[in-house]
Parts: sequence; structure tokens; C-alpha cells
Amino acid sequence: MHVARIRSGYTDKAGHRREYESAYLRRTWRDGGTVKHETLASLSGLPEQTVALIEAALKGAPLVPAGQAMTITVPQAELDAAGIVTAYKNLKYVERDFRHIKSDDLDLRPVFHRLTRRVKAHVLICTLAAYLTWHLRRAWAPLTYTDEEPPQQDNPVGPARRSAAANAKAARKHDQDGRTCHSFRGLLEHLATLTRNQVRFAGTGTEIPVLAEPTSAQRQAFDLIGAEIPLALT
Repeated sequence: MHVARIRSGYTDKAGHRREYESAYLRRTWRDGGTVKHETLASLSGLPEQTVALIEAALKGAPLVPAGQAMTITVPQAELDAAGIVTAYKNLKYVERDFRHIKSDDLDLRPVFHRLTRRVKAHVLICTLAAYLTWHLRRAWAPLTYTDEEPPQQDNPVGPARRSAAANAKAARKHDQDGRTCHSFRGLLEHLATLTRNQVRFAGTGTEIPVLAEPTSAQRQAFDLIGAEIPLALT
């Protein structure tokens, strides 16, 4: 995430040029070869000092004196300084999962239940679905733009780097075997085209289920999770 500052202007009735600056909290990500942006919140109504603090925090600037930001309870023998920084930065995956639960994929909201036990059950189902999504992202990494073997970071504070293979995959938009790469959502949409049809023979009451011919990507998706393509739902 980052703070985007946009300068705009207009001419008032008296002919004077007025300029102002707007601030937005945005996130940026790469979907294949396309860089996309999403505005998460408008910061324009906040005091400039508050916006500056948010901007500094997102850039990694310390907001409190060193040693007072947090208390580490894990022994150093179990988790060194680099491990602590890495564990903290990995919280981005928790934020991503919360985003997927709330809006992107699993639609936690709106909640149409009123009884407490039903609301808890709904949240539990969405959490289990997020856990399943986490496993699918790992299993289907060869079919997506996910970096399968990210390089080790010598300095955990430095920016994350992608492997040469991942950059090549993103540039070609194909894997080494020539199959088209997808975003995770795009792969799900591609799998949704694998349909099961009921075929009825003319003049008879006989019906048989027929599965559409799977593409190579669809076959590999099922192979990667160790499952057969089901002819019928059980």
C-alpha cells in the first residue's frame, strides 16, 4: 500500500486559478503483465500531519524510538532479528486473506443471518474456505504467475525480489511448456468452463452425463491437487 497525492485545480467565478491536493490510500499489484491500482480510502479529510505519518509508516520509517516499538517474547535462539522482521512482513498474507474473505472471493459480507450461532457458523465456513484457498494457491503455483521459488533475502528489510523464472513467466505469459499462465482468479474462471452435460438420446428416456473435454491446464490443475476430474458430484 502507498499514499497517492494528486494535485488538481479549477478556475473560480472570479477567474482565479485554485489548486488543491488530494491524498488517497491505494494498493498496487501486478496481474500478469498489467499493473493495477485500487483506492482503499480517501485521506483528504485528515490533517496533513496524520497523512504524513501514514505515508512514513508505509515507507517503513520508524515512528517510535528503536527498542520501544514492540516487545519480543521469543528467545533469540529460536528467532533471530532477521526472522522477526520476516515474520512481521509475512503478516501481509494475513491481510490478503482477510481481504479475500471480506470481498474479493468469499463474500463474508453481507451477512444474512441474525442468530449468533449462525453468524459464527458463516464466519467459520468462510475461514475454512480461506484456508482451502491458501492451499490451492500453493498447489496451482505452476499454472499461475506465482513465484514458485522466490530467492532468499539476504536482507529481510530490503524489497522483495522475484526469481528469474517468475519474471520470465510473467513476460512470456506462458510457462516453459507453452501453457498460458493465469492469475488465481483467472484460473478459477477457466476451470468453471469445464461443464458436465446431460445427453438424452432421441426417442428414448435414457440420459447419460458427459463431461466437456478438459484443456491441458484443467487436467494439470486436478493433477496438482491429486484429484480426478469428477464426472458427477457426490
